[in-house]
Amino acid sequence: MGKITGFMEFERQEEGHLAPEERVRHYKEFVLHLTDEQARIQGARCMDCGIPFCSSGCPVNNIIPDWNDLVYRGQYRVALDNLHSTNNFPEFTGRVCPAPCEAACTLNINEEPVGIKSIEHKIIDTGWEHGWVTPQPPLQKTGRKVAVVGSGPAGLAAAQQLARAGHAVTVFEKADRVGGLLRYGIPDFKLEKHLIDRRVEQMQAEGVTFRTGVLIGKDFPATVNNWARDTIFPEDLALEFDAVVLAGGAEQPRDLPVPGRELKGVHFAMDFLPQQNKVNAGDKVKEQIKATGKHVVVIGGGDTGSDCVGTSNRQGAASVTQFELMPMPPEQENKALVWPYWPTKLRTSSSHEEGVERNWAVATKRLEGKNGKVEKLIACRVEWQNGKMTEVPDTDFEVKADLVLLAMGFVSPVQQVLDAFGVEKDMRGNARAAVDGLQAYQTSVPKVFAAGDIRRGQSLVVWAIREGRQCARAVDEFLMGSTLLPN
Repeated sequence: MGKITGFMEFERQEEGHLAPEERVRHYKEFVLHLTDEQARIQGARCMDCGIPFCSSGCPVNNIIPDWNDLVYRGQYRVALDNLHSTNNFPEFTGRVCPAPCEAACTLNINEEPVGIKSIEHKIIDTGWEHGWVTPQPPLQKTGRKVAVVGSGPAGLAAAQQLARAGHAVTVFEKADRVGGLLRYGIPDFKLEKHLIDRRVEQMQAEGVTFRTGVLIGKDFPATVNNWARDTIFPEDLALEFDAVVLAGGAEQPRDLPVPGRELKGVHFAMDFLPQQNKVNAGDKVKEQIKATGKHVVVIGGGDTGSDCVGTSNRQGAASVTQFELMPMPPEQENKALVWPYWPTKLRTSSSHEEGVERNWAVATKRLEGKNGKVEKLIACRVEWQNGKMTEVPDTDFEVKADLVLLAMGFVSPVQQVLDAFGVEKDMRGNARAAVDGLQAYQTSVPKVFAAGDIRRGQSLVVWAIREGRQCARAVDEFLMGSTLLPN
């Protein structure tokens, strides 16, 4: 694996980035590639561990030791083929995946792990720069037609795999552009959208058809049907296509049921973030939700909350405060206890570095304001014992708040989609479908499959790609009786 003694000789090398005061002036990506030599040294740190836990820690089971060795030897073209053999879109995961592979790295037991994510980023961007990423159209067509509902990472992965198997694939997306939450959930400073566009062009050359502005289902409330121009009923889809893949994600946000929730200036994160992405794309957004000059409170300590922090700072917020209901995690995990699993520990994102006051173990009690507009938030301290939350007496405090952003995660897919198809749901409101066996990824409705967050619940981009790929294999086998698509 690279240099046998490399892990003892070289330290972990992080990717560089622009200084916070510079990067908050724009919405462009600010993370810098490793140089060829830095990537080579980082690849040399991959030790001959015997059992590559990194590969099992990675949801798509990337063959990480192999491409680490290839980068060490400067064989980027072969490394790219290796990387693409398990991951359709490494330019997405190389930017926004939290890298569970690195948590599972054997070197992480008592040292800093190999910079796997940075090497992946280097490989795929090198591939695009050299023109090595090209369309892979099928040698022959099967005559079968597949509809994919949703163009997020699960839908895109499923569509690309099925098209390469020779099926005629149509992807339906309710928004005006392809990409799902890659497009309208993740800020441009983490993932520039031309990366999605060039993949769409590749997939179109492979035979995939994209139809945007189309909602699949019926009886949608106005809050859901605010993108689409057209609606197609599931029964019509079933008549036209031989199989349907539901990959619509988990888009139902968790609400905050407290007094004052109805005040103006209180918004879901996924009402706030997509608008800025649209503006960055050149669109005009009427009455855009903006943080400019405002005291912003972000409720929720996860990635979406972090994205709200970064966007608010770029819009020129007067102050940004972030609340998290759970207690502050430890700065360093107990590796002997949790390795190789994903640890709970304090994580400071690039957006946090740009300016925010973070506060843990805080619950919102009510929102107050005048003339129907929020002006402050009343909160209290909480403590957790045996998994139960209790309010700490006499700890109420208030925070000035002109804009409150709710980033507390997603509870389920949009139920009207699943109800329209009539698929059976699990107790969390997700589409019920197994991931293995003879009916892998099949719902209770004949020829209707489900993959990604719509099946497993809110998760990561890399899990969505895994499920999209595996679902494509299941669909291909369902249509043809056998499949050569990788698992």
